[in-house]
Amino acid sequence: MAELATLARPYAEALFQAAGDQSAALKDQLSALAALASDEDLRRYADNPRVPAMQVFDLMAGVALQKGLQLDGKIVNLLRTVLDNGRLSVLPEIVAQFQTLVNGRAGVSDAVIESAFPIEAPQLAETVEALERRFGRKLSARVVLTPELIGGVRVVVGDEVLDTSVKARLEQMKLALTA
Repeated sequence: MAELATLARPYAEALFQAAGDQSAALKDQLSALAALASDEDLRRYADNPRVPAMQVFDLMAGVALQKGLQLDGKIVNLLRTVLDNGRLSVLPEIVAQFQTLVNGRAGVSDAVIESAFPIEAPQLAETVEALERRFGRKLSARVVLTPELIGGVRVVVGDEVLDTSVKARLEQMKLALTA
């Protein structure tokens, strides 16, 4: 993973600098391209040494256009550069790092809330508000269902983890009883 992050960082930073104040507007386009790049068939096609990078670019741009996505010139340049350098597999990490840079400029951090059960919108709003007070910053939250937690939530904000799940409490009890 560290290698992917190392490869992705220069691309993300270059796009962030080139986009300037338009950075936030490019997040959706980048996310759509990352979803395309995650497709295994497309990656196999792109990794074929007999397929030129321009052909892969045309395919991706065509699929994006079919989905109603008009690519910004900066995104087009990024995609061409990534494909020319054979780094399509790094695109999702580039997007993640770019979003981190954009969020950093806006004073927002990404938060992943893992829950054993779906969280309704009003309850999610209350949870995010409490987490913002706890972590001392604005959060952009995303909920992931993780039934193994049994109950409660596990929140990851950057490198900080707040685990109030039943599973974590059971593990703590197990450690206390076996110590």
